[in-house]
Amino acid sequence: MALTDTTLRELHRRAKKGEKVPMKSDGGGLNFQDGKYWRFTYYFAGKKKRLAFGVYPDVSLKAARQAREKARELLAQGIDPAEKKKAERAEAERIEHEQARTFRVVALEYYERKLTDRRDLYKRQTLARFENQIFPFLGDVPISKLRPSDILVGLRRVEERGSLDMAHRLASLIRQVCRYAVASGYSEFNAAAELSAAMTPKPKAVPRAAILDPHRIGQLLRDIDEYQGSFSVKYALKLMPYLFVRSQELRNARWDEIDFDKAVWNIPAERMKMKSPHTVPLARQVVKLLTELHEWTGHTGLLFPSAQSNTRSITDVGLLNALRRMGYGRDEMCIHGFRSIASTHLNESGKWRSDVIESALAHSERNQVRAAYNRAEYLPERTAMMQEWADWLDRLRAGQ
Repeated sequence: MALTDTTLRELHRRAKKGEKVPMKSDGGGLNFQDGKYWRFTYYFAGKKKRLAFGVYPDVSLKAARQAREKARELLAQGIDPAEKKKAERAEAERIEHEQARTFRVVALEYYERKLTDRRDLYKRQTLARFENQIFPFLGDVPISKLRPSDILVGLRRVEERGSLDMAHRLASLIRQVCRYAVASGYSEFNAAAELSAAMTPKPKAVPRAAILDPHRIGQLLRDIDEYQGSFSVKYALKLMPYLFVRSQELRNARWDEIDFDKAVWNIPAERMKMKSPHTVPLARQVVKLLTELHEWTGHTGLLFPSAQSNTRSITDVGLLNALRRMGYGRDEMCIHGFRSIASTHLNESGKWRSDVIESALAHSERNQVRAAYNRAEYLPERTAMMQEWADWLDRLRAGQ
């Protein structure tokens, strides 16, 4: 006998009171169990199976019958209703996960996993670019649904502000996140792979200003010797032409990194741009300057403490201001220019192998085994090169 709403209410009332309620059938395989559960019993491939349709009264008699008819239609088509329901549930979960895995979620995962060894400043800049410039237009887009057009909409706005270089930097960052998503199985393809083809080209890089004429290099060295400003700034500028290091590596140098006995400066990996330790051979002229400097700042820990605090080093601004006060404009000489001077003249001399010069400049070697080999193999050549370079600078200073 088919079930009625009255029968269901009564059975449900008795079950709620704790009574044992017998199973009732509505026919066609649809059963009502324990006063609340809908069950559909059927045979598929010779096996007896059951499928849950939900709980009464959330699922009414009418809804349960509709579910039974849909299940019977599937059976007539040779489809197992239980397996279809399982597949639909799995697909719904997949879609839910896909919708939840937005560009923001994947980008922050990339940030946490892939930037662990990068400098704090780089990590702060990267996070700021995500939060302030990328997430506002891409953050809520599921990574698997991301398309090049979605990315270009936001990058076009950056281009329209005239920030072409920043637009390309953001495109590169988005490309890295998309590459991570593909490798992690979150997306089928890198939506940012070919963005450059649709972007406004970056303006050509302007070479950093550097004085390359030997006579003018000599004048620059004499001007530094005559500089009357901060003692730390003066000695940083006096040492910089001899050492080839980056400004931040020199400015933050510590006395415990200097080995006077071996005449070398050992810079730890955490202070190097490429995160590899770097050894700088010290020419006789450098040792002399460092000995003089030690009399003034040896008690501070830092070679070049600022005038305001012995615990903070001088800044790039201080070095640049000194050059400007000496009369060297921004299109004439910059702090990085000292590295350019060394690289240009040493390569043009033809006397030193390019690998040796690159090693002295602490440019990265992608092959880590070769990098370790080079650090040891090139040190004797670099020591000779640094001394000859220092002697050449002294001859320029003397006007020879």
